[in-house]
Amino acid sequence: MALINEVGSTWALVGSGAMAHHSDPELLVLLGLRLRSFATASAVALTIGLPEAETTTRLEAAKLADWAQFRDGRITGWMLTATGRVEGERQLADELDTCDARPPVTDAYFRFMGINQHMLDVCTQWQLRLVDGEQIVNDHLDAIHDGAVVDQLIGLDRLMQPVVAELAAVLDRFSSYGPRLECALANVQAGEVDWFTKPTIDSYHTVWFELHENLLATLGIERGNEPDLNDGKAR
Repeated sequence: MALINEVGSTWALVGSGAMAHHSDPELLVLLGLRLRSFATASAVALTIGLPEAETTTRLEAAKLADWAQFRDGRITGWMLTATGRVEGERQLADELDTCDARPPVTDAYFRFMGINQHMLDVCTQWQLRLVDGEQIVNDHLDAIHDGAVVDQLIGLDRLMQPVVAELAAVLDRFSSYGPRLECALANVQAGEVDWFTKPTIDSYHTVWFELHENLLATLGIERGNEPDLNDGKAR
């Protein structure tokens, strides 16, 4: 059985320091839409840690401002408009400068990027394994292979937890990532193989990917134009 680490309908936000900045709910809603791409109000609320009723009210206000749009039909949900993305980026930049969070968030981003490729490689090892010189889909019947990959994930988590703790000490909106990563890892260690990379649940890779996008949005970096850690130049 998968472990759950939630309080009510939102994640318990723990590990943030007393001085952590609390983001404006309007900013959180715009950021939540960016992180989810297309989602229901309840999903956005869960992502940003606000009550669903307040989230819905603010989504409706964002719609009136042409920052968000609602699609009804076979698939129902909310999404950012181009104007909303620009407004969200403006608010995120203002927040960083107002609370002097840019230096520590930038430092955390580069530390994240320093282990990101290793994380992607480990996910590949979880999904595929080498048999007779050929890569095949991992059926998770090789306990030795899977155990070695899980050990690598444990090592990565040990590196990542201090990074997310430092982010949470500066900006409270990052405080869910540590517990969510821990929960996903615990589920993997308990034999729940989907909790490693499955995209439709809060798997370790899902949370990792969201954290990456959150850092990019916060710092105003486009995913296709990230700094090259080897030379410090945009690639």
